[in-house]
Amino acid sequence: MRFGAVPLHEAEGAIAAHSIRIPGLELRKGARVDASALAALQQAGIAEIVVARLEPDDVTENEAAAALAAAIAGPQVTIEPAFTGRANLFAARAGVVRVDRARIDALNAVNEAVTVATLAEYRSVQAGEMVATVKIIPFAVAGAAFRAAMDAAVPLVEVVPYRIRRAALIATQLPGLQEKVLAKTRRITAARLASAGAELTGEARVPHTAEAVADALRKAAAEGAELALVFGASAIADRRDVIPAGIEAAGGVIEHFGMPVDPGNLMLVGRVGAMPVLGAPGCARSPKENGFDWVLHRLLADVPVTRADIVGMGVGGLLMEIATRPQPRDPVETPKAPRTAAVVLAAGQGTRMGGANKLASDLDGEPLLRRVVSSALDSSLRPVVVVTGHEPEKARAVLDGLDVTFVHNPDYAEGISTSLAAGIKALPEDVAAAAVLLGDMPRVSSELTDRLASALNPEAGGLIAVPVREGRRGNPVVWSRRFFPELTTLEGDVGARHLIAANAEAVVEVPVDEDGAFIDVDTRDALERLELHMIAERSDVDPSAALDGMQSEDA
Repeated sequence: MRFGAVPLHEAEGAIAAHSIRIPGLELRKGARVDASALAALQQAGIAEIVVARLEPDDVTENEAAAALAAAIAGPQVTIEPAFTGRANLFAARAGVVRVDRARIDALNAVNEAVTVATLAEYRSVQAGEMVATVKIIPFAVAGAAFRAAMDAAVPLVEVVPYRIRRAALIATQLPGLQEKVLAKTRRITAARLASAGAELTGEARVPHTAEAVADALRKAAAEGAELALVFGASAIADRRDVIPAGIEAAGGVIEHFGMPVDPGNLMLVGRVGAMPVLGAPGCARSPKENGFDWVLHRLLADVPVTRADIVGMGVGGLLMEIATRPQPRDPVETPKAPRTAAVVLAAGQGTRMGGANKLASDLDGEPLLRRVVSSALDSSLRPVVVVTGHEPEKARAVLDGLDVTFVHNPDYAEGISTSLAAGIKALPEDVAAAAVLLGDMPRVSSELTDRLASALNPEAGGLIAVPVREGRRGNPVVWSRRFFPELTTLEGDVGARHLIAANAEAVVEVPVDEDGAFIDVDTRDALERLELHMIAERSDVDPSAALDGMQSEDA
């Protein structure tokens, strides 16, 4: 592949190396330079551009990425069509990821143009979750390098589906252990199992003695439990403690005690006949990720866990600073008709309005929030989800009769990020994208929202659609589902502007003329000036002066 700056007359048919945005032209990185683009560039006074030209033996980035992804995909792995040199691999079913690290390292060493990244081995995944990605870094890879990579590419990534469905919970009791602790343990354990498609077949609460534990284990095995989880009233302190002694008294064996993962050190793995037994550490009473989860999910997938496996968990085993991952959702079928939803953020306190509820305030005969939501309902977006927070009853009242879904954010005072997360989490599984609308921007038209939604083009890498005028970005912003995990983990009183900046190549800028994408209402004065503007629009008066100072911040 040839790469470098060339005069315009030599650029036709070549690949643009960088995005170029000038009046009348948006030439995206990776696009072919055609005659119309050359004319616009020449008119703008641009004499040369940086391009790439393929050699006869080169393999294009998408062709190479798709071929390599197909070669490394193992059982229960699906592949998304390649775009911008990237092919993503996804779990076809819930389970744990298994990778061949040595061969992936060897594949990544073939040529710097070819890269493969995966989740950590034995990571728990849900159906539809990304497990690996193949990225071709330049616009094309040399034929020899591609063939060498394909020679090293065999099935390297697979998902081992969860197979165990029936688990027994055994909890020992001592004086002082509260009922609410036992109830919480059952609830959290059931949720852990549910993410893997398993369920508790029963719960035995027994005295904290080896004999009682042994009896409960024998009964669980006899009743068909495929796995037993034992929570001691007191943490396991030694291989001769109550829980391990009970396993041995039931005719079982202790396979390993302790693990180099914190929290989770005091975990025990054993077996009674064919039934695996996990002696749970105290931290497993919490939903936070810990070493117990790492072993549990392997066992639920019927993957053996040896002593060598456990002692090898030390690197990466310090979990104290790792944020809890959201609980996985039940696996769902691939949606047949993906749709775009609208999320209206209406949870803020509006403190600059001087005590009045901003979103319930009247604007030219209609509450501010109702105008925003009515516009969303006039668009093609469905469902329309309204996130409430401050004075939720007032928001519901002004939207009475409208076909919307309400979700309340009790943490609204912590900032807009919490409302954004609440709205995204409330969306149905068949939603492929979401437009995020602000409840204090009443001039956003349904036409604009529809234009933004239709501008997304995931196959070509267009994953974020933003309205733009004279280089300035406005609202609303439409996000592909691929960004939903990031949107739900934002923190503080900030939106998602930094995600737009960090993913510039995924942004589709939609040119707009209307003011609505840039006008919000924060103060009583702004509300009154907007109302004067709307009145002036219906007369012969020039309404533009009323909008001075009402421009919202960039998206």
